[in-house]
Amino acid sequence: TVQRVSCIIRVGFQLVAKFLAHLTLDQAPRCFSSCPAAAMSSKQLTVDSLNPRVREMQYAVRGKIVIRADEINHELSEGTGARVRAFDSVVATNVGNPQSVGQVPLTFPREVLALCELAPLWESRPELLSGFTPDAIARARELMAYNPHGTGAYSNSKGVEGVRRNVAAFLQERDGHAADANNIYLINGASEGITFLMTMLIRSQQDGIMIPIPQYPIYSALCSLLGGQKVGYYLDEDKDKGWTLNVDEMKRALNEARGRGVEVRALAVINPGNPTGNVVGEPEMREIVELCKRERLVLLADEVYQENVYAAGKKFTSFKKVVRDMGPSYDGVELVSFHSLSKGFLGECGHRGGYMEMCGLDPAVLDQAYKMASARLCPNVPGQLLVDVMVRPPRQGDPSHARYAEERGGILAALKSKAEALAEVLNTLEGVTCAPPEGAMYAFPSITLPAKAVAAAEQQGVAPDFLYCMELLEETGLCVVPGSGFLQRDGTWHYRTTFLPPPAMMIPALDRLRAFHASFLARYGGI
Repeated sequence: TVQRVSCIIRVGFQLVAKFLAHLTLDQAPRCFSSCPAAAMSSKQLTVDSLNPRVREMQYAVRGKIVIRADEINHELSEGTGARVRAFDSVVATNVGNPQSVGQVPLTFPREVLALCELAPLWESRPELLSGFTPDAIARARELMAYNPHGTGAYSNSKGVEGVRRNVAAFLQERDGHAADANNIYLINGASEGITFLMTMLIRSQQDGIMIPIPQYPIYSALCSLLGGQKVGYYLDEDKDKGWTLNVDEMKRALNEARGRGVEVRALAVINPGNPTGNVVGEPEMREIVELCKRERLVLLADEVYQENVYAAGKKFTSFKKVVRDMGPSYDGVELVSFHSLSKGFLGECGHRGGYMEMCGLDPAVLDQAYKMASARLCPNVPGQLLVDVMVRPPRQGDPSHARYAEERGGILAALKSKAEALAEVLNTLEGVTCAPPEGAMYAFPSITLPAKAVAAAEQQGVAPDFLYCMELLEETGLCVVPGSGFLQRDGTWHYRTTFLPPPAMMIPALDRLRAFHASFLARYGGI
């Protein structure tokens, strides 16, 4: 009997071994996944096992076209491309990244930052201070007094207190109303602040955030990632007047979403607009505040382009000022506003700095916000110090004032000129209309595409404006972002392009754009 049992066991092991030898990895049963041998030959994290919200999330500004642009640049630099191209490098107009396309950093902010980084050597190497302007040295000493442990140590989770006090003073001077440094958070760029707030707002798939269409893709990306609902309200487009905000359209979108059972919790407004370049006027802003108060919506004011206003008769006004000007009965309106180092005329994208101000929020919610901020420890300290320079530039009479004013004025004047020139060129193209941008850093032209191009895009499983933009990149080296990545009205097509590159870079690229556009229309049968 013992021999018989032993034989059965031996045969059984042989059969199992033979079975496993012929079993492919995909056929391996899940019950073996905990075995060490199985763990060595398979992955826990695969595309299929990812959080599905990560797969769903899209961010067009750094999407497939930009990935292809990087590949083309590599091919050009390595000489490995399979085709001869009419350009030496890609012109990156897909993202508002001024210094990547030649904008020179302003002197005073970089002097202050350099001095702060050198602070540990001030005593032992005093010669390092020579050559810096006296007011830059004074500012650096002041900032190091705020943050005595230096740029390599964590700061307060909200940010360096002295810098937050200076942000509050800036807001009071800008708006004519008091600001509380305790309600100001320094952040790693406005995107982090927007992520922060939307994480607090979205609890389930039934929670909705109202976003403009077209919109900056961070909003739709976060709605997907956090599992919320995008509640889009359309901006009105006019070839002469440009893009305008329509409060009646906001009300329509709100009511339609509620009719579907969505609990709409917040309303995002980008002013000046991205990608549309529109500047919202005070009458419309007051209507928006009324809407948020009546409907109990948190107002998210994305104001990172507040320094970028070019159109005659237009000016930036903050939502904070509008709310406070409307009187004490509006003090309870829940408002969070964002500003950043990355835009304006500083263009310090890589230093990832900015602030958000929370107004009208429940004190218990502010406690939870502080908890969230504590979990990230602190924003990067060099970026915080540059925020101080952003809100406290050199004043009249300071040694650095004249140079700072000249550099600032030159950058803003060049942006205005390039915005007008770009719109003029775009409007000469058949089937393209583009109102001159009133502000921000982008043009968002409307393009009419041939029916054959639309059909070809459908066959490839891509949006028609994606097809146009990808072919534009391949033939001209001009990297733009299709309007479908920003959302748009059905049946309309657009793309977003910055006007940041210098004329020496942009003029040849626009010449190639003209030739490409004509050949594209001819290739697909015209419009």
